[in-house]
Amino acid sequence: MSKKILVTGGTGYIGSHTIIDLIENGFTPVSLDNGINSDASILEQVEQITGVKVKHYAVDLCDYDATRSIFEKESFDGVIHFAALKAVGESVAYPFKYFRNNLNSTLNALELSKEFGVKAFIFSSSCTVYGNVESSPVTESTPLMDAASPYGRTKQMGEQMIQDTIAENSLTKAIILRYFNPAGAHISGLIGEAPTNQALNLVPVITETAIGKRPSMSVFGTDYPTRDGSCIRDYIHVMDLAHAHTLALKSILDDQQQIPIEIYNLGIGAGASVLEVIHAFESVTGQALNYVITERRPGDVVAIYANYEKAKTQLSWEPKYNIEDIMRTAWDWEIKRSKL
Repeated sequence: MSKKILVTGGTGYIGSHTIIDLIENGFTPVSLDNGINSDASILEQVEQITGVKVKHYAVDLCDYDATRSIFEKESFDGVIHFAALKAVGESVAYPFKYFRNNLNSTLNALELSKEFGVKAFIFSSSCTVYGNVESSPVTESTPLMDAASPYGRTKQMGEQMIQDTIAENSLTKAIILRYFNPAGAHISGLIGEAPTNQALNLVPVITETAIGKRPSMSVFGTDYPTRDGSCIRDYIHVMDLAHAHTLALKSILDDQQQIPIEIYNLGIGAGASVLEVIHAFESVTGQALNYVITERRPGDVVAIYANYEKAKTQLSWEPKYNIEDIMRTAWDWEIKRSKL
C-alpha cells in the first residue's frame, strides 16, 4: 500500500513541486495549506502533470484543533513541513508575524507527528540559519552565526525544537534540509513560482520585470566584498530540491537512517551573484533586463553557498540542473503564466 505523506504548505511553490515528485515515486501526498501565499488551484495543474487528484485541506497549521482533526482522520507515514512565511525583508518589518506563524506551525506539526506515531518528519529549513558566514562553501558542521533576520531566527528555532523533542527512543525520526535558493519551474511549464502576494525572490522578480509586469527591478547593493559587488547565493532548481525531500523520506521509511536526526545542505555547490544571475537570464533568453542599482537591503547575507557532499554520500542526491536551466524553465513558466 502506498505510503501517505502530509505536505504542509502543499499548494506553495516548493510544496506543489514536491507533491509531483512524491507521486512519481509511488507516495500518496496529502496537501495542507491556508492559502495566504498560494492558491489551491495549483493542484489542478499537478493533476494534469501526474494524473492524480491530490486530497487537500484548506487549514491553517497554526490552528491546533483543526490540524489535529486531520491527523485523526488520516494515518500519515511521513510529514514534510514547508508551511512558513519566508520573505527576509518582510520579516524584518514584521517580526511578530513571523515568530507567531512560523514557530506555532512548526510546533503543531512536530507535536502531532510525535503523538500520532508518524515515522518520518522532514523539516524545510534554510541556509539563513548559518547567518553571515565568514567563508563558503558551508558544510552541515559550519557553526551557526547570529541570524541576519527574524525569518532566519525562526528557522534556527524550528531546528532547535526538533533537536529538543526527537530523542533516541522516539518513534519519529527527523531530517532537517537546509536549502539555499530554490528557483526555476517544472519542465512542463505548467507550474512554477506564483505567489499570490508580490514576488520577492530574485528569479521571479527577474522574469516579471522581463515580461513587463514591473517597470524595472532593483539590485540591492553593489558595494559588498564580492567579485562584482552584489550578493552571492547558491541557486537550486526546484525539482532537484523536490526530489531531495523524496529521498529524505525514503531514508527514514526504509530504515536507512540510524540516528534520530540528520541534517543536509541542498544547493548546487557554487555561488552566483545577483548580477551573474541577471546576465545568465539575458544570455539564455535573449531578453534585455531593465534594472537599477539601489542601497543595500536590511537582513541580506553577503555571500553563502553550499557543500552538498553529505547529501550526495548519504542520500544519493545530486543536482541535475544549473543556473541556465533554472533561468530557462523560470522564463518558460513566466510566459505561460502570463497567458493564464
